Amino acid sequence: MKINLKFPTVGPIVGYTNGISSRIWFRGDMDVKDNTACQRCFGAVIFRKKGTKGWLNPIINKMSPNFDMTAVFVLSGLEPETDYEYKTGWFFADADYENLSKIPSDLFKWHKDSWVFRSGSSNPSASRSYVVGSCRYLLRLFGLDIFDDRGDKVFRSILGQINNGRRVDALLMIGDQIYADDLYFLSSDTRFSQFVKRYQNVFSQPYIRELMACTPTYMILDDHEIENNWPANASPADRFTLYPHAIHSYQIYQSSHSPLFNVSATGRIEGTPSHFWYSFTDGCADWFVTDSRTERIVVGDRKRMLKDEQLQALFKWLDEDSGKVKFIVTSVILFPDVSSNRDDSWGAYPEQREQILDHIRIKNIQKVIFISGDMHCSFTAELRIDFNADFLIHQVVSSSFFWPYPHMEKGDVIEDKLITGAQAPYKAKLSSPIHTTDNFVRLDVSSDTVTVSFFERKGTQLGAPVLLVF
Repeated sequence: MKINLKFPTVGPIVGYTNGISSRIWFRGDMDVKDNTACQRCFGAVIFRKKGTKGWLNPIINKMSPNFDMTAVFVLSGLEPETDYEYKTGWFFADADYENLSKIPSDLFKWHKDSWVFRSGSSNPSASRSYVVGSCRYLLRLFGLDIFDDRGDKVFRSILGQINNGRRVDALLMIGDQIYADDLYFLSSDTRFSQFVKRYQNVFSQPYIRELMACTPTYMILDDHEIENNWPANASPADRFTLYPHAIHSYQIYQSSHSPLFNVSATGRIEGTPSHFWYSFTDGCADWFVTDSRTERIVVGDRKRMLKDEQLQALFKWLDEDSGKVKFIVTSVILFPDVSSNRDDSWGAYPEQREQILDHIRIKNIQKVIFISGDMHCSFTAELRIDFNADFLIHQVVSSSFFWPYPHMEKGDVIEDKLITGAQAPYKAKLSSPIHTTDNFVRLDVSSDTVTVSFFERKGTQLGAPVLLVF
């Protein structure tokens, strides 16, 4: 069988990675035969420990039009904290999957491009380094498939740190990876074909593509993957028309390579998700990535940010006494309150916020840091109780990767406002300056401290690092 192997049209993206396995995502393409059916498309991945000669046999997976010609490939049998080299490609074939399972690795002999990623750590005290950010706005120019490339330069700066020896164990993109609504009124996406085309363009810009091909990447959506302030602005029809198109696209491009999916006995991800929140562990850090967008009820007696199932899963995760730093991602800020767009943040959901804060305080859970985006500014803050100096929760806000319009200012953040809990008043206060230029945040994590550093889009450090001590 003659196979013409082609480069990915989008990707590859290194997804969920631990000490023994990793997930690789990429897209092939579609070829319609006789205007009736798609030609069968398959993807292939080969990998090896960096520095060795022999490639393992290809991992083959079908690339379905139901998932915009994408697939996830599970690389298993890895060794912890080890560099692995891999190659990806796709091809058309009039064959069944079973007949392709023994294709030799020399399929890739003319395929020169390869990528390198590092497997995760199985050492529960291993230090880790992360890059965190959100809100990358790329305007579709003139209603065409032409996008402003300035938003890609922030990823060039992150790559520069990696190339200069500052390791990044994972990239966390915590909301508004796309702006499907284009400033809420201009060329907004409403159909599946429009959403996936936007993802294809946004994830194919050169620097983000290179970064995600070599760095485990974790994502969660916020509102602009659907529409501004979802679901507050949604019409009844939007839930049955707009939302299914947006959320299926999100599952394909952001959720499919996350820890959310199980791996079958055949080595493929499986299942249909009933929710979008997930958790994972990595060295000295535990992560719980909340979905603080799609489960909302915005009015009435049942007003909530999270469904009970997610809230209870968060409480169970908090109660696990791992001794690690506990990072909780919530795409909108938990504290302090803000004066602008107040109805879209946790301040508009005081009951559930108080439940979370009271649970942490009553159970005396240590080393808790909330990670948020959304605000188009970056800073750190802390939450204390006046009469209990031992109680401390940190908040890190990282936003925006790129926003070519006015940013938020310090006056938009409400300091020293009491947040009432069941038995204790909590007080939020800034612990760093507010940075109102496009930037990303670096977290250097050990078991006892987290160093938070802010870098503007072109790589210059903003102010002094902030040391969070437990």
